[in-house]
Amino acid sequence: MSRVLLHSLVFSPDGVSTAYIMTDLAIELKLLGHSVTVLTTTPHYNINNKALEGQPMKKHWLGLLYYSECGGIPVWHVKLPIKGSRVWARAVDYVRFHILSLIASLYTIGPQDVVIATSPPLTIGVISWLLGLRWHAPSVYKVAEVYPDLAIRQGVIRGKIMIGITRWLEQLVYSRSAMIVPIADQFCDVIRGRGVPDQKLLTIPDFVDTDLYRPLPRDNPFAKKHGLLEDFIVLYGGNVGIVQDWESVLFAAETLSSLPVRFVIVGDGARWAWLSDEIAKRGLQNVKLLGYQSKDLMPQINASCDIAIIPMTRTGAQDGFPSKIYTNLASARPVIVSADQNAEMATIVKRVGCGRVVPPEYPQAFADAVLSAFRERELLPAEGERGRKFVEKDYSKEAIALKYDALINQLIGR
Repeated sequence: MSRVLLHSLVFSPDGVSTAYIMTDLAIELKLLGHSVTVLTTTPHYNINNKALEGQPMKKHWLGLLYYSECGGIPVWHVKLPIKGSRVWARAVDYVRFHILSLIASLYTIGPQDVVIATSPPLTIGVISWLLGLRWHAPSVYKVAEVYPDLAIRQGVIRGKIMIGITRWLEQLVYSRSAMIVPIADQFCDVIRGRGVPDQKLLTIPDFVDTDLYRPLPRDNPFAKKHGLLEDFIVLYGGNVGIVQDWESVLFAAETLSSLPVRFVIVGDGARWAWLSDEIAKRGLQNVKLLGYQSKDLMPQINASCDIAIIPMTRTGAQDGFPSKIYTNLASARPVIVSADQNAEMATIVKRVGCGRVVPPEYPQAFADAVLSAFRERELLPAEGERGRKFVEKDYSKEAIALKYDALINQLIGR
């Protein structure tokens, strides 16, 4: 039995996709016989009172640190305020998380055999390496988004000095981590080009809970409640942020307003208020904007559509890989994705035959893809079934946990 520390900015009971993935991974590793401990933060993305009641947190260190248990797994939470939109405030929060993580390792967490950290932020890779040093344990850095590339392209990090510092931190993480685990081969290619040897690189994709996300009837309580049974429904469910191409979605809604096509956007994020204002300003009656919904409702939400969309900006498509594609496909719903033709997400959709691919930030192409799906709607159920079979085979949480299990055993010499 190996002692494994999972180090993540978010974890249950927070309600965001990375938290769900890391929680499932922790539970699966425990089922495989590992002794798992989690070091994370208090919920600060999407607060779910029901989840908080099911995983109560006890105060430690004058409220700077909290403790809970998740499926029998000890979880240490560094206290963080609710996530805001100010970049520097978030940077301060990251510093606080890192400092308290190091202190927590000294006084509350016993020796570990392996430390696994997931981005973002990039700096978590540095802290996880330092945590591993204390126990002479190898650290693993999971690359869910390529940093600092994403932040630089978005203009969050500017100036030669700041860019130089983050590039130096990136190289520090790559050189000190025992293993770099990108979630997509396209990320692996980028990191390899920065001097990381192949023996330190292992692509392990994200996964989906195929028991939770499964094909359900279109006629379900969520669809009835929101009147989604009559029209052709185009769904987005996830973060309403700055890496999503909302201009193309709004353009498609305007272009197709004369057809029985409705766009349903479920989620919350930095651009939710802007998107709400734009919908009202443009008088779009065929766009329904809902706020954050709990995870247990998402299978019904996914089932309430004819086709799901993953509209990405050029930066988002290049430096990120939305895990929601797996939940959409597991729900047997085809997808329209914004990605370059040689990107991994595009390759999956084309190879499996489970949807349509359009170039990022190309509004007319996006609208044409929605129109094509509407006109060919009799083909969509078969596309959805192909997507479901695809994720069942290679992207279930059980299959991916076995890859991490093999990596852990390799690192500790078994």
